[in-house]
Amino acid sequence: MAPPRRGFALDSARRPRKMSDRIMFTGIVEEKGRIEAIRPKPAAIELIVRSRICARQLKAGDSVAVNGCCLTVEKISVRAPDKLLQFALLAESCKRTNFQFAVRGSGVNLERALRVGDRLGGHFVAGHIDGLGKITRWEQVGKDYVLEISAPPDIMRYIVFKGSVAVDGISLTVAAVRRKSFEIWIIPHTRQVTALQERKVGDAVNLETDLVGKYVERFVAVGSRP
Repeated sequence: MAPPRRGFALDSARRPRKMSDRIMFTGIVEEKGRIEAIRPKPAAIELIVRSRICARQLKAGDSVAVNGCCLTVEKISVRAPDKLLQFALLAESCKRTNFQFAVRGSGVNLERALRVGDRLGGHFVAGHIDGLGKITRWEQVGKDYVLEISAPPDIMRYIVFKGSVAVDGISLTVAAVRRKSFEIWIIPHTRQVTALQERKVGDAVNLETDLVGKYVERFVAVGSRP
């Protein structure tokens, strides 16, 4: 992988980062957390998530993918036997994600940032949500489950048969592509250990398409210029 170019990027928690400090995830959910509170504050929207597994090795300033959205831990407090992780959400981040529909008690998928040397079990996920999809089908077929999600054209252009997509931060493989939607097969384990277990038809999900497609499109566009 080529070294990142110098510059700055802004994560969803208001903290500027150098591109050399880019945070990455794999889409392998470590834990299903719970929203303890979500409330507007003067500077940002305060999001507090209850965690047990991920919180053990976290400190203030670390990054966590919450439903696939890269957020920075601002504060950690103990609420035995769990810990409470406090994040700040930009209004723009809330508008572009399903946090706008979140309430106290909602389940969220949690994943700590990838460390150098970690195994990559899913695919590279940046934690930058492209937009919202809507569940149009969610039912059991045999022992597995079929999840169909409708998405706007600017997201569907990057959805590829057998390609990767992050749905609420979960690395999944596209099983079918239609004009306005795509289909994914979910094994029982994935449904059981993630917030997908609580989703239903009509619910909004965060979508992040594969980085590779975006870069290829950009390179081709730049290369075709006179």
